[in-house]
Amino acid sequence: MTLIPSGYRSRLNLYETQEAISLIKKTFEDFLSKALNLKRVSAPLFVEGASGLNDNLSGVERPVSFDILQTGSYVEVVQSLAKWKRQALKRYGFPIGEGLYTDMNAIRRDEVLDNLHSIYVDQWDWEKVITPQMRTLGTLKDAIQRIVTAICATYDLLQWKYAGLETKLVREATFVTTQELEDEYPSLSPKERENLVTRQYGTVGLLQIGGKLRSGRPHDGRAPDYDDWQLNGDILFWDETLGCAMELSSMGVRVSPESLAHQLKLADCEARRTLPFHRALLAGELPYTIGGGIGQSRMCMLLLGKAHIGEVQSSFWDDETISLCSNAGITLL
Repeated sequence: MTLIPSGYRSRLNLYETQEAISLIKKTFEDFLSKALNLKRVSAPLFVEGASGLNDNLSGVERPVSFDILQTGSYVEVVQSLAKWKRQALKRYGFPIGEGLYTDMNAIRRDEVLDNLHSIYVDQWDWEKVITPQMRTLGTLKDAIQRIVTAICATYDLLQWKYAGLETKLVREATFVTTQELEDEYPSLSPKERENLVTRQYGTVGLLQIGGKLRSGRPHDGRAPDYDDWQLNGDILFWDETLGCAMELSSMGVRVSPESLAHQLKLADCEARRTLPFHRALLAGELPYTIGGGIGQSRMCMLLLGKAHIGEVQSSFWDDETISLCSNAGITLL
């Protein structure tokens, strides 16, 4: 459901918004690649459905699929590139300590549309080769802080050009686990916990998402075959415009052969062991990696103080959203 903040007005006109989006994307890519030692590569829009390369996200989302006339093969529009990137690092021969990033464009047909969610997803996907000894929370926290610093540096340049912007960013991430949040606020929902802790600290690295907590329920769903549930996290920023936590990135140290086998069993997904990607990973044929996705439109929303994601990306919206935004003077692209 779309909600319009009382008294909201965009600080930039339509032309300035397009100009600022371009500046954000070019600037952040440069900062990100330097912060994490990444090289830009091209990425697919779709993958063969039987390959196991597409991501199941929370495990229930339906990918968009279609057949290829010439071959009769079925392919799926990517939902993210987490598994493809890991395979690409091996194919391209990336050494330890280096990685790749790319533009990822996806269609998520089951997304519930609101201020922050669209069926069109655009993000920077990145992946980096690490050693088995680097599969630690320390490695994860270091990467999170580097990304936070790159986002803040991007905003500094943006604000120099558009002095009317008033976004306030906390430059140091506070780290908290999902179990710590549940222990402290057992009566609140996961989303309510995220809002409370992010409002308190401004920028949060929320750690260990996907596995069941002591309550018997996970904080949020994560597919069992890319992130290690004990070594992953989200980057949350407090969004003053909407008055809520905004997730800008989902990332993590990727599963090892051992943690993949364990998580497939926990998720009752052991049938995936026969898929080409999973067979290669279980056999130890893929590099150890850390990686994630960083929302492009969401970052533009946050830094520009926008109230709806449709102000910074072209997508499909229901009639109610279109009418509500129009009546509030909000231009959807």
